[in-house]
Amino acid sequence: MALTLDEITELFHANGAVQYGAEAVTQQQHALQCAHLAEQADACPALIAAALLHDLGHLLALEQRPKSVGADDLHQFMALPFLRGVFPDAVLAPIRMHVDAKRYLCRVDPSYWAGLSPASKRSLVLQGGPFSGDEAHAFMVQAFAADAVALRRWDDCAKNPETSTPGWTHYAGVLERVSCVSPAPAR
Repeated sequence: MALTLDEITELFHANGAVQYGAEAVTQQQHALQCAHLAEQADACPALIAAALLHDLGHLLALEQRPKSVGADDLHQFMALPFLRGVFPDAVLAPIRMHVDAKRYLCRVDPSYWAGLSPASKRSLVLQGGPFSGDEAHAFMVQAFAADAVALRRWDDCAKNPETSTPGWTHYAGVLERVSCVSPAPAR
C-alpha cells in the first residue's frame, strides 16, 4: 500500500495543479513553498520532507473520493498508510500532528488565530476548534510536537502565488535522502 518515491512525484505532477482549497495557490505551490520555508529555517531534512508532504492527503482524497462540503477530510491521517515504511517517524509525526498544531497555537498564542487565512479559520471549526488547556499540554508532551508547530507556521505562510521556490526535483532529492527505502539498483 505504500507509495514509492516515483508514485509520490507522479501524484504531485498529476494533481498538484489543483487549487489549494480557497487559497490563491495550487497544491504543488503550497507544498514547495512550505518545504522552502523549512529549508530557509535550516530545518533538518526529515522536517523539510514533512513540510513538502504534509498535505499529501488532500491529493490522495482527490484520487479516492470527492470532498464532502462542511466535513473535515482528515487529510493529516489519510497519507500516513501510504508513507509508512517509506519515511521515518521524524517525517510522519509532524504530518500527522500539523492540524493539531493549529489547534494548539490557537490556544496558546492569542495573535495566531487573527493571522489565519479565512479558509484556515473555517477549517479550524471542522477540525475541532482550539485546544483546551489540557489538550494543549497533552499535545506538547508528544515526540515531534515542536516540529509539528514549526511545520504549522510554515504551512500558514506558504500561500503566496508570487513566491518563487526551487522545483520538485530539488525536494525529491530531500525525499530520497530521508527515505527508509533503498533505491532500486541500476540495470
